[in-house]
Amino acid sequence: MFQRFRRIRLNKHLRSLVRETHVRVDDLIYPLFIRSGEGIKTEVASMPGVFQMSIDEVLKECIELKELGIYSIILFGIPEVKDSVGSDSLCEHGIIALSIRAIKEAHPDMFVVTDVCFCEYTDHGHCGIIDVQNETVNNDATLELSAQQAILHAKAGADMIAPSGMMDGIIQTLREALDGAGFENLPIMSYSTKFASGYYGPFRDVAESTPSFGDRSSYQMDPANRREAINESISDEMQGADILMVKPALAYLDIVREIKDNTSLPLAVYNVSGEYAMLKLAQKHDLIDYDRVLMETMISFKRAGADIIISYHAKEVAKLLKK
Repeated sequence: MFQRFRRIRLNKHLRSLVRETHVRVDDLIYPLFIRSGEGIKTEVASMPGVFQMSIDEVLKECIELKELGIYSIILFGIPEVKDSVGSDSLCEHGIIALSIRAIKEAHPDMFVVTDVCFCEYTDHGHCGIIDVQNETVNNDATLELSAQQAILHAKAGADMIAPSGMMDGIIQTLREALDGAGFENLPIMSYSTKFASGYYGPFRDVAESTPSFGDRSSYQMDPANRREAINESISDEMQGADILMVKPALAYLDIVREIKDNTSLPLAVYNVSGEYAMLKLAQKHDLIDYDRVLMETMISFKRAGADIIISYHAKEVAKLLKK
């Protein structure tokens, strides 16, 4: 009986039927980095296959994504001019507002998520407004401008907003602001547990958002703190978040599982730039079976409890799933 059961388990069709964890193309959100200009598609050296693109190129990219079955994207803007308060992010003619409108006009079936933050738009590269005297982020001033940014995105046609700055009280502030502006049904995906991680390096290349002084450890989380990580997500759920997130993903799967066990909300993971770059480097040097390791990584996110995967690998994963 035991031997017969083992033989049955080796049958590929039955193995598929009893598989506990599945990765689907619908689980994926693909990040896009948009800058001013036309005909721009510049590959980022530290992230092979990832590009800074102008709006016209992004519209072409959306066609490719839809052909692969990917209909969800998250937008990051790279403005022509940066200043101390990230003015471009607060302007209806800024890069993200223009991008949202263009994408929704050309591809109304795309689900557009927008990053609500200031690091890409400020000349100092921090996620909020700086208290110059103390060289620290002014939490309350940042909340006020974040609400303006979120409402701007909502009016432009965003389907969901995702505040990534880790300011205290950000979810409640944005929920109240959006509700007050008539966007009661616009969901918020919270970067509820975001660590001050070394895995973000390549992102700062593509988003041109490296801090000009200090680091972000004063408002992002200590990677050593498990209980705080769980509490941060539960707090955002109480403030009105619709989806929670753990970022980075791969080194924090224990946190993903614990948060999943403590909330009924959908949970996202952000498979960040450093995780992406390491796999691409291993692929380049033929150190691993790249496709196999890539899919094992995606399965690990889902097995740990993620419902949504934000990943620069999304197009590759979609192609592998089609096979």
